[in-house]
Amino acid sequence: MIVESICAIVALYASIRILAEKNTLRKLPFLNVLNFAITGLIALILPHPMGIAAAAAYFVGSTLESNAIASTFAKQSEVADD
Repeated sequence: MIVESICAIVALYASIRILAEKNTLRKLPFLNVLNFAITGLIALILPHPMGIAAAAAYFVGSTLESNAIASTFAKQSEVADD
């Protein structure tokens, strides 16, 4: 129960920082932390093989989403530099 509580506190802290941060680029690391914490919570709360599969699917999806966001920002900064 302690590990789940720590993951929940980390997720809550990351979500507060995402909402409070004005700079979008500074939000991205906290978005990644939030995704890791949610993945950990899914894996810890659902101790069934399907729970682990759900956690893995969420992790892969959130990683692809974060990479797409970062790629979009990188392309926009390249255009702005030219």
